Amino acid sequence: MPRTYFNNRCSQLSIMKQAFILLAGLGAVLLFQSSLWVEKPKRSPEQIFTQLCSGCHGERMQAFVDRQWKHGNSPSELTASITNGWADKGMPAFGPTLSKKEIQNMVLYIREGIKDVEKYSFKTDKPQDGTTFQSEGMTLKLEKVADGLDSPWGLAFLPGGEMLITDRNGKMYRRSASGQLQAMSGVPAVLSEGQGGLLDVELHPGFVQNQLVYISYSAFKKEGEKTLSTTAVMRARLDGTALVDGKVIFEAQPYLPTRYHYGSRLEFSRDGFLYLSVGDRGMQNKNPQVLNTHGGKVHRIKDDGSIPTDNPFAGQGDAMGSTYSYGHRNPQGMAIHPETGEIWTHEHGPRGGDEINIVKKAHNYGWPVISYGINYDGTSFTKLTAKDGMDQPLHYWVPSIGPSGMVFVKGDRYPAWKGNLMVGSLRFEYLNRCVIKDGKVIKEEPVLPKVGRLRNVEMSPDGYLYITVEQPGIVYRIEKVGA
Repeated sequence: MPRTYFNNRCSQLSIMKQAFILLAGLGAVLLFQSSLWVEKPKRSPEQIFTQLCSGCHGERMQAFVDRQWKHGNSPSELTASITNGWADKGMPAFGPTLSKKEIQNMVLYIREGIKDVEKYSFKTDKPQDGTTFQSEGMTLKLEKVADGLDSPWGLAFLPGGEMLITDRNGKMYRRSASGQLQAMSGVPAVLSEGQGGLLDVELHPGFVQNQLVYISYSAFKKEGEKTLSTTAVMRARLDGTALVDGKVIFEAQPYLPTRYHYGSRLEFSRDGFLYLSVGDRGMQNKNPQVLNTHGGKVHRIKDDGSIPTDNPFAGQGDAMGSTYSYGHRNPQGMAIHPETGEIWTHEHGPRGGDEINIVKKAHNYGWPVISYGINYDGTSFTKLTAKDGMDQPLHYWVPSIGPSGMVFVKGDRYPAWKGNLMVGSLRFEYLNRCVIKDGKVIKEEPVLPKVGRLRNVEMSPDGYLYITVEQPGIVYRIEKVGA
């Protein structure tokens, strides 16, 4: 083959190869540029909320369900707020960064959350003495057993059908089996201000033999011009309508000027220890996550107030030896599980995030590091709902129902409710029935809607459920009608 032909042919092939490489490169560039023209996947409302809103409103959209809507919550009002913002309130305008479709989806997302509050707008009359209602095929009746009270807080059932009733205003009564209320003497002096006063009452497991009664209350003292208070527990012997030989066996430290979050539920465990709750006293950044104060804890003591040697922090430096669990906000419900013997509590969240917890030795329940709630003013205090080393609640409520009082249904008087957990709601004024399966709340039913601010629910030894409501203070018994 002539050399000239060969050289020309190779030159042509080289040019073609270069042209091919050039075209391939141009194609890649065009393909890359075209990818820029393809619309990026739309962000979900959940993603937008997490990226743009959680810093002020908390990590979860559920924070919106309990908002006080200063600028309205209709679709048009929400659209305007998101688009234009409220510069003087610190809320930026998201119109420049969100598409109209994204804003529309955010409005739908928020509106869906608002329904969680609307479900508590009960369309019914306030139940009265003798009111009947239906639940799980049962007909039940509300029976008044005591009235003329202010804020009945604690109930304890005496042998023979009598009961003890504490009133937060500082008075205590013995109710006879025939229904007469007799005022009692020997009651400790209390600071009946804010959430304080005469609180829970519990009988010693050996009451029949020793007649011992335990009372929690807001104790107080003067320090200069200030009046300081704390959660305390007194043990006394019941003698007719008198409490005698009273002795303070627990006194939470330190005393503080605040008037709320006393906690204060009492419960004897099956092994004879007294468990008691103390709220954070409004000092959420000082008490719940440290061990050298009593606030924000569930405590475990002997019946004389001494510290069990197997408590998790007993004898550890300046830790409060009575502490059994910590990281609590304000537990106002405590009950023993009828099968496992575990101590269950519930506590108030802030706005959102009321919780049910199973109290375990040395466990940290996270307050205020983790929470499903927000501040009362709508701002966020944490972005975290979970963290290593901190327990998740067994169940939580958003919006807050304001839980107080707690008991498991035992016996056969309410067969369809057996094993259910009953919780009072202060905020929405009803009795909340929680159906428990495999350690989880699988169903809830609002019972007795609009009955009043429901402070406590207890079960008597003969198997009746009793509830107390506030202002006016009334004690009711729930009775099953018919077979």
